[in-house]
Amino acid sequence: MSKQINVALIGNPNTGKTSVFNALTGLNQQVGNYPGITVEKKEGICKLPRGVKAHIIDLPGTYSLNASSLDENVVIELLLNRNDKDFPDIAVVVSDVENLKRNLLLFTQIKDLEIPTILVINMADRMSYKGISLDIDYLEQQLQTKIALVSTRKKEGIDTLKQLISNYKDISVSPCIDPSDIDKEYFDSLRKAFPNQLLYKLWLVITQDVNFGKTDRKEIDAVANFKTKSKADLKRLQQKETIKRYQFINDVLKKGQTIDATQAKDLRSRLDRVLTHKIWGYFIFFVILLTIFQAIYDWSSVPMDFIDNAFALLSEWTKNQLPSGAFTDLLAEGIIPGLGGIVIFIPQIAFLFLFISVLEESGYMSRVVFLMDKIMRQFGLSGKSVVPLISGTACAIPAIMATRNIESWKERLITILVTPFTTCSARLPVYLIIISLIIPEGRFLGLGYQALTLMFLYLLGFATAVVSAYILNKILKIKSKSFFVVEMPNYKLPLFKNVMITVLEKTKSFVFGAGKIILAISIVLWFLASHGPGEQFNNAESIVKAQYETEHLSQEDLQQKIASHKLEHSFIGITGRSIEPAIRPLGYDWKIGIAIVSSFAAREVFVGTLATIYSVGNDDEATIKNRMAAEVNPILGGPLFTFASGISLLLFYAFAMQCMSTLAIVKKETNSWKWPILQLVIMSSFAYIVALLAFQFLK
Repeated sequence: MSKQINVALIGNPNTGKTSVFNALTGLNQQVGNYPGITVEKKEGICKLPRGVKAHIIDLPGTYSLNASSLDENVVIELLLNRNDKDFPDIAVVVSDVENLKRNLLLFTQIKDLEIPTILVINMADRMSYKGISLDIDYLEQQLQTKIALVSTRKKEGIDTLKQLISNYKDISVSPCIDPSDIDKEYFDSLRKAFPNQLLYKLWLVITQDVNFGKTDRKEIDAVANFKTKSKADLKRLQQKETIKRYQFINDVLKKGQTIDATQAKDLRSRLDRVLTHKIWGYFIFFVILLTIFQAIYDWSSVPMDFIDNAFALLSEWTKNQLPSGAFTDLLAEGIIPGLGGIVIFIPQIAFLFLFISVLEESGYMSRVVFLMDKIMRQFGLSGKSVVPLISGTACAIPAIMATRNIESWKERLITILVTPFTTCSARLPVYLIIISLIIPEGRFLGLGYQALTLMFLYLLGFATAVVSAYILNKILKIKSKSFFVVEMPNYKLPLFKNVMITVLEKTKSFVFGAGKIILAISIVLWFLASHGPGEQFNNAESIVKAQYETEHLSQEDLQQKIASHKLEHSFIGITGRSIEPAIRPLGYDWKIGIAIVSSFAAREVFVGTLATIYSVGNDDEATIKNRMAAEVNPILGGPLFTFASGISLLLFYAFAMQCMSTLAIVKKETNSWKWPILQLVIMSSFAYIVALLAFQFLK
């Protein structure tokens, strides 16, 4: 049985920690949340020499152990609690070769916790480009550690790092400095009060709002003869500690690092002047967005058509090959069309994640955050609010969790409340199927009408979020101040491996997350659509035959009429009929009503629901898109999905809160049901009114 060791991957934001994590773990990784807390937890398995396995945890990015946010607290609590199952046998601190001085502050703090600590100096391929040279032997001696020079881009240094991790017991656990020098009397009394505890751990417990095993700050304050200090005094001591650490780091780097300024070539400042320009910056961002949406349509059309036809054929083949009965009907009319309704959108969702990942990896997304801060400020938000609003294009849940980095409670609350307006990938299937039905395929200045419509919906969602934030800023009487600080990482060519892992992981989580819900709902919907009460359902065949006796219908048309009659008088048909009066003014029939109600579980269920409903009782090979296009409006006649009803439906989904998972996360982040209930009521009412006005005006 091979031994497994715990490895904590720690570092400042933008040091390439994710690249190192991906290089070590590859696809052997999973993403979840820490127990009882909405902070993302990434972990993976790495095979080391001599059959040893390393369980690697990629901890949230942090600048120091002086925590200022929820995700930084997670780092400290893990490093302080030896009883935690994930407590590291070894810490790997990832630093960036260009920001070594700042990164070493965190390294010296972790070293003082007496955990074996390796220093990874990442992006080593930029050393010659920036005129940097390092004396590794000297640095290892002064920092009392082992150093791995790594370039994930050139795939250098990873094997050395694995070797160092497997030999972690050889690494010194001696602290870099003695922090007690900042106030000898205070630290001596602390040492006497807790002779069996590590001094620096006690200091972190006193100065941070974190949990530490069985010892908390109240217990320390309660110890006899121990003189506590005020918060202001503790803050001053923290500043002294930071100064002392930087004095040590400066002394080490004077000999250990040489920078030849004349050799450094700087393209970054010239690019920044253009990309963050007050006019050209916005224009370039707009062009990038247009290009992305056009590419999403152009590149994905072939695989989408293939998937659509494949599922239609699979459903038909299942009906023909398996013995007739309830199980075959469930597969052919429920499960296969329901899953087909989500799998068809994998190409477009994968391309969306691909482009977002490239923008983040290249360092451009930080420039967008900086660019948007000036606009956000006018609407009661900070530049940091742009990160949740942009990441909301993937999913509102992690986007709302990303608001933890916003220090001001008012700005954080407003960002949480307006983020669901941003067009998430769950809305994408709804948008794409409706746009393909109602918007022609022509082009304007080389850009497709369909791509322009999709981009308009994204911009509409973002604009609504910003305007809502402005209104909330005026309404909410919460006093708070905040300062906007964003780090501009260096520009770099995205690593193919990182981008592909991100695309695979995000697409997989979207498909499997949505797939589970759709599978369950498809089975329930199929049952409700295949069964019904009373004579109208049970005697559908004789009733329809009598009704059309004089019309001499073909056998195929007669079967179609029987299937429609049964569906209309099934459990789902009765339910749909009961809500139809409320949605008819929006241009919808009862089938769309059922899809809207069921999609409250998750927006993307809308397409799967219609796929299931339209497949029940159908024996043809028509795709979901063809069946929706052929649907007739029972009141007005003509196609059900017209320009008016389609735009109404698009606007309804643009504004409605159709996601119970988002409501649950809002409740958790705000610690109150008040805000998610307000979100549900206000967003849904607004969506209904806008959709109503749109249909009545356009019809």
